[in-house]
Amino acid sequence: MARSLEDVTTLPAKPASPGPLNRIVPPNPKQAALVVVGFTALLYLIELVTQLVPSLTLWGIVPRTWSGLDGVIWAPLLHANWDHLFGNTVPVLVFGFLAMAGGLGQWIAVTVTIWLVSGVGVWLTGPAGVTLGASGVAFGWLAFLLVRGIFNRSMKQLAVAFVLFLYWGSTLLGLLPGNPGISWQGHLFGALAGVATAWITARATRSKIAATPQVPEITL
Repeated sequence: MARSLEDVTTLPAKPASPGPLNRIVPPNPKQAALVVVGFTALLYLIELVTQLVPSLTLWGIVPRTWSGLDGVIWAPLLHANWDHLFGNTVPVLVFGFLAMAGGLGQWIAVTVTIWLVSGVGVWLTGPAGVTLGASGVAFGWLAFLLVRGIFNRSMKQLAVAFVLFLYWGSTLLGLLPGNPGISWQGHLFGALAGVATAWITARATRSKIAATPQVPEITL
């Protein structure tokens, strides 16, 4: 039977979208924005309630006490005052959004890891008193963004990391002991978790790509 070419078109191939190892913004920007803005709005709502019920700040991390261990879960949601929350707002919005470049599922895994490692680090090594605030998570996201381009071998991601470092590089001093009112332990352990998750996600993504059959693109 003779073949017909009547239904064949010679349209140009669509430009390839950035691969998961080279993406610098979330694959679904609207969804990512809603998630990050929603999380930030939750922080503001909790702070409003905390202003009415100040005893909620006692739900932060109390190092090396069993009663203060559950603060690992609650501490990033609580802040000492409005100024404390204001200082964390922009980093949470920017870093949280950019860290979702690998998709929502990966972002949740990365965030949970940073959240727990930062909190447990504070519980094990922090000073006496109550530690709270989202800065440990923000530092973890920042570290994740600064090194992911190295593990992914992505010049685009390294360029974003360079811009972030130029603007927020001085905040990395918060990883070192200094101001007794700042939990450098939470920052440090959050950043270490961010580096570790960047390495883990890069390896996992490469393995997934290698296991996916590649279908050659045909252009007519």
